[in-house]
Amino acid sequence: MVLIAGPCVIESRENVMRIAESLKRYAEEETIDFYFKASFDKANRTSLESFRGPGLEEGMRIFEEVKERFGYRTLTDVHETWQVPAAAETVDVLQIPAFLCRQTDLLVAAAKTDCIVNIKKGQFMVPSDMKYSVLKVLKTRGFESADYETSEKAGVWLTERGSTFGYGNLVVDMRALPIMRRFAPVVFDATHSVQMPGQGGKTGGDSTFVPYLARAAAAAGVDGFFFETHFDPAIALSDGPNMIRPDALESLIGQIKAIREIVEEA
Repeated sequence: MVLIAGPCVIESRENVMRIAESLKRYAEEETIDFYFKASFDKANRTSLESFRGPGLEEGMRIFEEVKERFGYRTLTDVHETWQVPAAAETVDVLQIPAFLCRQTDLLVAAAKTDCIVNIKKGQFMVPSDMKYSVLKVLKTRGFESADYETSEKAGVWLTERGSTFGYGNLVVDMRALPIMRRFAPVVFDATHSVQMPGQGGKTGGDSTFVPYLARAAAAAGVDGFFFETHFDPAIALSDGPNMIRPDALESLIGQIKAIREIVEEA
């Protein structure tokens, strides 16, 4: 089971190290393929005044320290093609943000690296149309078809993070998970799926629904899970209403693993 966890954004070196320390148990778990996640720049914040992060250079220095200190594989998102080469030198997974999931030049640039490419499904996208984003990466890497086995071999993932439902809310259609698994391994992003965009110049959310959606995704069948974590979401500088504490994550992972075992035995 792939597990992607960490803070929404790099708030400070100290903040990242504290959160990374709290996630050590998952990197040591043999049944979990763990990746530490953080963003060096949140280029798609609602307001110009919102905190974005330390930037590429400082962000990569912090990622290098995380890898040296904890031995974690790491994931970060990239928003522009010029960021890709520098990020690829440090992290193991390049994530394409949901709003940019059709951005051809960005997908091709990421495909030209040795990194796994994790494409987040846009809130506005039909699940079946994500096949074409996958194909942009696969064809750049020399593959002609998009199916689960090919994408797994080529290092291409898809992440579900909810769909726009009118204004100010997202919903998760669990049918999207098996649809997208036809052409790539699928990760379920339980924390971004509870977002409520458009809350007075920022994005709100309700993290109390994270366990329900995560358990439902485990029952539907996915390859991994994405959780943004923070030791105190109330003071987080980005996505606080959606994040969960590391201690809450521990019990939820146990529930997910139990559900997965039932599904695999069925």
